[in-house]
Amino acid sequence: MLQTAARPQRTSLHSPAPETHPGLASTRRRRRLEAPTPTPDKARPFLKWVGGKRQLLPELSPRIPADYGTYHEPFVGGGALFFHARPHRAVLSDANERLIRTYRGVRDAVEEVIDLLSSYPHDRAFFLEMRGIDIDARSDAEVAAWFIYLNRTGFNGLYRVNRSNVYNVPFGDYTSPVICDAENLRACAEALRATTLRCESFEKVLDRARPGDFVYFDPPYVPLSASSNFTSYTRGGFGMTEHERLRDVAWKLKARGVHVLLSNSSAPEVHALYGERFELASVGAARAVNCKASGRGKVQELIIR
Repeated sequence: MLQTAARPQRTSLHSPAPETHPGLASTRRRRRLEAPTPTPDKARPFLKWVGGKRQLLPELSPRIPADYGTYHEPFVGGGALFFHARPHRAVLSDANERLIRTYRGVRDAVEEVIDLLSSYPHDRAFFLEMRGIDIDARSDAEVAAWFIYLNRTGFNGLYRVNRSNVYNVPFGDYTSPVICDAENLRACAEALRATTLRCESFEKVLDRARPGDFVYFDPPYVPLSASSNFTSYTRGGFGMTEHERLRDVAWKLKARGVHVLLSNSSAPEVHALYGERFELASVGAARAVNCKASGRGKVQELIIR
């Protein structure tokens, strides 16, 4: 945890030399926590997320069962459907440990996360310093602030790692990104208060989902083309073998009496995977991940149940 201003300064976030960028030095001090401001009635995703579902909520929301037990989301990502539905009981999970630790940091230590984010400048040199930190040994609050900062200032909000689990997204071309939305972070912390968070494979949902529960799967999409292949959210990636396993998990849940909803691209492989046993609906969605604005626009996606 970073020190308060009343205590001696920490020497570093990761042993910087005396000439360390002044913005980084500011992260070694914590200002006094101000009184929390009232939270809004509705929490919004605190992360930008490739393939985030806020724009598809009008299509997804009517497909949420009217009555269900526990809500499960094994690829939580930005959590748009969870924050929209606000279920009474929920288990959110993902194979990305840093993402789950980010949710835990927001849930359990939101004021510390806000305090840290409020001290982080929008600056390329600082971004590169933060990108190079060995963050996994830090507290959940520090992981959350690190993740949110890089998410808000990196290219297109992309989270991508190499096989060594090193975050390798370049600095984003933003004028004044919102790095710390304190009001929404507090609302998200409240929404997450009674939620169970797990770092695990999507297949683990088979161990806990009961008849009448609701499971929403929003996996890394089957790419429509080589240039749209953004699936490296964990060091192992997510390929067709994993998509076949996901299809099998979804079918086992349906056979058990669990309400199942999935989203994916409209690639021919997805039609082949789900066409025989599932109901497929094609909907339009905006494509946001492209280095050129001309390459972004409406594409067809599938909602599967």
